[in-house]
Amino acid sequence: MGNMMFNVTTKSIQWGDETLTLETGKVARQADGTVIATLGETSVMANVTYAKEQKPGQDFFPLTVHYQEKYYAAGKVPGGFFKREARPSEKETLTARLIDRPIRPLFVDGFKNEVLVMCTVLSHDLVNDADIVAMIAASAALTISGVPFRGPIAGARVGFVDGDYVLNPSVDDMDMLRNNPDQRLDLIVAGTKDAVMMVESEAYELTEDEMLGAVTFAHQQIQPVIDLIVSLAEETAKEPFDFTPPDYSEIADRVKTLGETQMREAFAIQDKQARSAAIEAAIDAVKDQLTEEELEDTNLWPAFKKLEADILRGDIIKTGTRIDGRDTKTVRPIVSETGLLPRTHGSALFTRGETQALAVTTLGTGDDEQIIDALHGTSRSNFLLHYNFPPYSVGEVGRVGSPGRREIGHGKLAWRALQAVLPAATDFPYTIRVVSEITESNGSSSMASVCGGSLSMMDAGVPLKAPVAGVAMGLILEQDGSYAILTDILGDEDHLGDMDFKVAGTEKGITSLQMDIKVAGITPEIMAEALSQARDGRLHILGEMGKALSEASDFSVHAPRIETMTVPTDKIREVIGSGGKVIREIVETSGAKVDINDDGVIKIASPDGESIKKAYDMIYSIVAEPEEGQVYNGKVVKIVDFGAFVNFFGKRDGLVHVSQIANRRLNHPSDVLKEGQEVKVKLLGFDDRGKVRLSMKVVDQETGAEITPEEASED
Repeated sequence: MGNMMFNVTTKSIQWGDETLTLETGKVARQADGTVIATLGETSVMANVTYAKEQKPGQDFFPLTVHYQEKYYAAGKVPGGFFKREARPSEKETLTARLIDRPIRPLFVDGFKNEVLVMCTVLSHDLVNDADIVAMIAASAALTISGVPFRGPIAGARVGFVDGDYVLNPSVDDMDMLRNNPDQRLDLIVAGTKDAVMMVESEAYELTEDEMLGAVTFAHQQIQPVIDLIVSLAEETAKEPFDFTPPDYSEIADRVKTLGETQMREAFAIQDKQARSAAIEAAIDAVKDQLTEEELEDTNLWPAFKKLEADILRGDIIKTGTRIDGRDTKTVRPIVSETGLLPRTHGSALFTRGETQALAVTTLGTGDDEQIIDALHGTSRSNFLLHYNFPPYSVGEVGRVGSPGRREIGHGKLAWRALQAVLPAATDFPYTIRVVSEITESNGSSSMASVCGGSLSMMDAGVPLKAPVAGVAMGLILEQDGSYAILTDILGDEDHLGDMDFKVAGTEKGITSLQMDIKVAGITPEIMAEALSQARDGRLHILGEMGKALSEASDFSVHAPRIETMTVPTDKIREVIGSGGKVIREIVETSGAKVDINDDGVIKIASPDGESIKKAYDMIYSIVAEPEEGQVYNGKVVKIVDFGAFVNFFGKRDGLVHVSQIANRRLNHPSDVLKEGQEVKVKLLGFDDRGKVRLSMKVVDQETGAEITPEEASED
């Protein structure tokens, strides 16, 4: 019966260690394209729908990509009170962006019908990450949907272990990234048969060559997946949507004739605000001369954009000079300052040209870690980076709401760039939160956040392995193969280039590389040259940052101090006490926060050094064992005929035998001692029953120094 109802098509290949399967025809048959992709036992369904006509007056391409992880995929129920998948997690937002970036430029130019791509994780085997599977499913669904998409694309994740590239490392391997010195890379590449479209990565100071090698390796590895999608499409693709790209050469020529001169003059103005105003004026001057009909043409805006791009691109290639007067390699002037804000733990203001980030670091304790609820289990994060981009930073008024996708994406890029140089949690037991407030923007604010974040963490006393800087690069490639690589691009240059890429790293190597490529034809040679030019830019910026601060400064007096101590695991129960009684007493008496984990690592935190010492001593007295031969300060607690009991170590008492009290014969210990008296005792050892043997007479009661037998006999 089932077969009569469904017309199912399935294609599989062996890919890396797993089988990759694409299936269509059974589920969600009313969508324009649905594909379920499965790698191992991770399955993602992608559904594509598109509007069959364009909204009137639509002047941009309305593509929306959603990615959602359903908890049932891993056999779990969502946390929290709500018990239902709610707003997208950071991972979901970033994955949606990851799929959006490579597919967006591949829609046929001029296509402005609404397109919705929805990816739903249906099953997760906790080995194969669903993000790559979702990208492949989305590409396959687009390819069979009939929408004018010049794909297919495929994606792969690459790891780097012992000098070898690894295809699709497991989720666990990637979770280990920060704690595993062997695993030095988490890189995702998406591309078509001929071209790399997108790169996103987190690296541990890899060289430019190692990074480029990983990109090339990934591009080779996705080829069989692209072939698989093509073979699925040959059997199942819908009729292509009847779409003829609009010919707007007529209106474009008209705009060029009327506006080129004034537009060129406008772009020659170096100040961003003044330039924007002059460009607006030039556009208005052209509009004044157009007919009603021309003004209503939906291609009027693209015609203006084309004119702007022609002016900017042509000039840079011809003259090597950019709109703000720079050559292609110069970084705009940089000013770095640290320690601006009196009460924060660390602060820095990083200004590069007309881009400025105020980065502030806060050091918190274990309680401040972020708990991340994910399909493959909850994890804790002790490094947070939040990026805010308010409208005033570009001189605009606008709605201010919760962070958008772009803010989350830029924040994560800066996070990736910085996390490679953080000290190990065992050496620096703090939760670190960096907030980057973008106060001015023209050109990469995410890279300014990396530079500012690095400085503000050092200002807060975080012992980074090395300072990190980032630079945004652009590339213009003409039909004839001539090209220009631009260092430190402006906002206006961002949109008209054919590739923009951001490289962050230390003097030693790259910690994050992000590329978005809009055209085919960017060869590995061009990429290599671009990476090398980016390295020069990065080293220049690191030099400028070094003028403000080149290593961690003193720890802020306002930050909590955290001391760590390790106790034997069999003593953890004693420190906690029944029902937590002992630890509560320690916290109340000392005023410090005390945090114990299962391995016996105890963190004691307080802004006040005294209270840390108090808590430390209290814990120490519970777990430590007295050592033979050591001298201790003690207090007489009880006097008996044969000696005195002295409390000398935490709660421990020991006997000083009457013969060990003084260097002469006593009738009774009370001749020289009374209860409550403070004495100095040496631990002689333990008797057969494990009881402590103490001596007073071998210690000078004034100084606490040991007395040798010769000195004693001279008395």
